[in-house]
Amino acid sequence: MKYNFHLFWRTFYRSFFGAKNTPARLTRKRFLFLLLFYTVWPVGGLVHWFCFWLDDILFPAYKNHPIEKPLFILGNLRSGSTFLHRLLSRDTETFTSLTTWDIYLTPSVTQKKITQFFARLDTKYFNNTFHRLLHKFDRATLGKLKIHPISFFQPEEDENIHLHIWDGFFVTFLFPFMDEMPNYLHFDEALSPEHKKRIMTFYKSMIQRHMYATGKKYFVAKNPAFSAKIETLVDFFPEARIIYLARNPLDMLPSTISWINYARRQFTDPEPGYLYLDEIVDMTKHWYEHPLTYLDAHPSPRHLIMKYDDLVQRPEAVIRAFYEQFGYPDKPGLPVIIDRAVKETLAHHSEHIYSYEEMGFTREQILEMYPDVFKRFNFETREVEVVPSVKLER
Repeated sequence: MKYNFHLFWRTFYRSFFGAKNTPARLTRKRFLFLLLFYTVWPVGGLVHWFCFWLDDILFPAYKNHPIEKPLFILGNLRSGSTFLHRLLSRDTETFTSLTTWDIYLTPSVTQKKITQFFARLDTKYFNNTFHRLLHKFDRATLGKLKIHPISFFQPEEDENIHLHIWDGFFVTFLFPFMDEMPNYLHFDEALSPEHKKRIMTFYKSMIQRHMYATGKKYFVAKNPAFSAKIETLVDFFPEARIIYLARNPLDMLPSTISWINYARRQFTDPEPGYLYLDEIVDMTKHWYEHPLTYLDAHPSPRHLIMKYDDLVQRPEAVIRAFYEQFGYPDKPGLPVIIDRAVKETLAHHSEHIYSYEEMGFTREQILEMYPDVFKRFNFETREVEVVPSVKLER
C-alpha cells in the first residue's frame, strides 16, 4: 500500500499559498477547517497505519479471505443508490457494508477487534450505556446534515476509504483543486495501469479486512465513482455482481450539482452561487456512457441495468428478482425490511430546494446533453403541453 504523499503535499501547499481566486480561498472559515484538519488527520492517519501494520502481524489470514459474490451499485450520483444500499444492508443475514464508523474510525482488523471487545463489555456490564451515548452524539453531529442522511452507524459510500491513502475522488470534496488531481472522473481511461492497481489493491485489502473481522458472507457497496472504474473493478473482483441505476437527467443533474456544492461548502467558503458546472456535466455524461458501454459489451447474468423509477415504484419485486438472478439466498422477511427502508426514506426531509433553471440550464439544453440516455431509458422529457384555445359562442 502506498500513500500519495505528492498529492497530500500539493493540496497542503495550495491551501495556504495558492488558494486565491479558487473555491477554497483562505477565509476565516477555511482557515479554521485547515487548522482542525491538519491537527487531527495526520495523527489519526498514523494510528490507522500502525494498526494496518498490526493486522499483518496479528491477523495475516485476512489477506487470503475470500470475497464471494460482492455486489456493487453504480450509476450517477443522486440516482437512488443510497436508498438501495441501505435497504440491502438491513438484510444483515445476507449482506454487510462499510459504515462511516468502519471507514473513518476502525478501518483495520485490529481496530474492529478492539471495538468488538469493548462493545461486548458495554453490553455485559454497562447495559449498553456507551452505545446509547454514541448514538446520541451521532444524532447531534452527523444527524444535522440534511441533504444526504449520514450516521456513524449507517452504511456509507466506501470510496471514502481511499482518503487513507490520499488517492481518490473524495479528496476533491476537502480540497477542490481540480488542476492538482489525477483524473479520477475518467478512472479506467485516464490513470496508468500502475496507479489503478495501487488504488484498487488497497481497496480490496480494506474489504478483506472488513469481511475477515465481521465474519459476514456477502459484501454490498454503493459507489457512483466506481462508474468510472467499472473495468478495473471487474478485474479485481471477477465474481462481482453489478447493478447500474439510471435516473432521469432532468432530476439527476440539478440534484448532483446541489449535492456537490453543498458537500464542498462544508469545508470551503467560496463566493455564492453554483460552482463546478462544467466538471459535473462532464462527469455525469461519462458516468452514463462509460459503464453502460462496458455492460453492453459484456452481457452477463451478473450484471443488471435498472431504472430508478422501477426501483422506487416496485422495490420488492425488483429486489427479489435480482436476489435470484445473482444467487443470493431468499429472504422471507424482505417485505418488512423494504417497508422500514421506505418509511425511513420518506421521513428524511431535505432542506435543499433547487431547479436546473436557477443553475443556468434549460430543459432543452439537458435533453441535448443526454440524448442517448433519454432514448435508451424512455425517460420523460416533460414537454409543456399546449392546450388548444376554444372559441366560445353564444
